[in-house]
Amino acid sequence: MNWWTRFLDFISPRQCVVCGERLSPTERSLCSVCVLHLPRTTYQFTPNDNPMAQLFWHLTPVERAAALLFYEPHSEMARIVYDMKYHDRPDIGEDMGRLMANEMQFARYFDGIDVLLPVPLSRKRLRQRGYNQSEQLAIGISDITNLPIATKALRRKHFVKSQTQLSRHERQENVADIFELCDDSPLKGKHVLLVDDICTTGATLIACVDALKDIEGIRLSVLTLGFTKT
Repeated sequence: MNWWTRFLDFISPRQCVVCGERLSPTERSLCSVCVLHLPRTTYQFTPNDNPMAQLFWHLTPVERAAALLFYEPHSEMARIVYDMKYHDRPDIGEDMGRLMANEMQFARYFDGIDVLLPVPLSRKRLRQRGYNQSEQLAIGISDITNLPIATKALRRKHFVKSQTQLSRHERQENVADIFELCDDSPLKGKHVLLVDDICTTGATLIACVDALKDIEGIRLSVLTLGFTKT
């Protein structure tokens, strides 16, 4: 942290997103105590057979799938995601992406991965928010892994209603055919890691995979910040 950042931190102290305590100069978004107590899934150690990976079995060709944390409404994790998405805090996305990368590396989760592909937002949602939280996560991951990010290969054709109150079947119908392949050149023959914030039923990620799976030589895996307990 440079002197200017330290000065700004002195006159306007940064606070932990979860507990509200003042952050030390070396802490980002969350204090070390809150980071320690986040509910890890450990799915990265069994990337082919865990509750999240099972969502994709027999439906779509995903090689590995994992989330760093469990997500529950009204939890500490929910507060992180809410601030990241709705309180103009793209920095939280980058910070959580770095955390994801650092912890996933222990399980060699990025071995063989060639490129990161954040799940795109619709143009309407991107204008409203000003940034794509999934892309911010990918930026943080790239900062640690040096993996390139493909942001122009896929686009979301239209905005669909919120998935929050929908059943698994309704979620799948809600996002069917919403993604369109724009440029497959960065993805041909590559092992692509789809990056998103939360996986609940896998419907959005399956829709992404369906738009990509016919690209020549492509391999697909999935990584999200959170996985919703059912």
